[in-house]
Amino acid sequence: MPEKPTFALEDVDFEATYQGKPPVKGKETSFGVTPWDIGEPQPLVVELERSGQLKGEILDAGCGLGENALFLAGKGHRVTGIDAAQTALDKARRLAEERDASVEFVRSDATTLTELDDERFTSVLDSTLYHCLTEDKQRDYAAALHRVTKPGAQLHLFCFADTATGFRLPQFLVSRQNLRTNLGPHWDIHDIRPAQYTTSLTRETIVAMDARFADIGISINPDEVEVDEQGRVQATVWHLHATRR
Repeated sequence: MPEKPTFALEDVDFEATYQGKPPVKGKETSFGVTPWDIGEPQPLVVELERSGQLKGEILDAGCGLGENALFLAGKGHRVTGIDAAQTALDKARRLAEERDASVEFVRSDATTLTELDDERFTSVLDSTLYHCLTEDKQRDYAAALHRVTKPGAQLHLFCFADTATGFRLPQFLVSRQNLRTNLGPHWDIHDIRPAQYTTSLTRETIVAMDARFADIGISINPDEVEVDEQGRVQATVWHLHATRR
């Protein structure tokens, strides 16, 4: 399928997405769903926690509505979630109160993290924030994460893979070389492997949203996407594991 996106990353307003408004500047298209919000922690994050790979004080970078952070807090971890979208943080705080969960939610620009102390965190979770940044901002983000983490801290990062088929959002695709180039100066990369990330979309919602996707130059064939046992569309991501120098 041809990839002819009609917007750039800089055109995306993630605050608007959480408010149910058109997320792309200059477009009237509104999706009505937040594709990365599945109403529960990501299965990939659940597996990371179960296998003991998220330890100590954890930073959830790009926490959104906080499902991953709240899950980790429920497992006894000390967690701070950061996001630039105030609407998402407000909803995350309400969820934390409803569930009697202790999570610190902070509004912060991930490329600076000025609200956070130096060398504070021992683990970082990035559940699809990285691919929302331009290359310049990705480099700034890598440096900011380095500043707020302790030497030896572990980074687990998920981002849309450029090798993906079926479900592809061309503006957001990242190569292995991109990750090595932008994270390598601050992080020792152990592994970059493909994994399946769960979205809130189904084949049926993709069909229903076809015209809205087309309006912003995205074409997704519902017959080509993979789904989990609940019918939720799976997106191929890179899972990067790295250690802070």
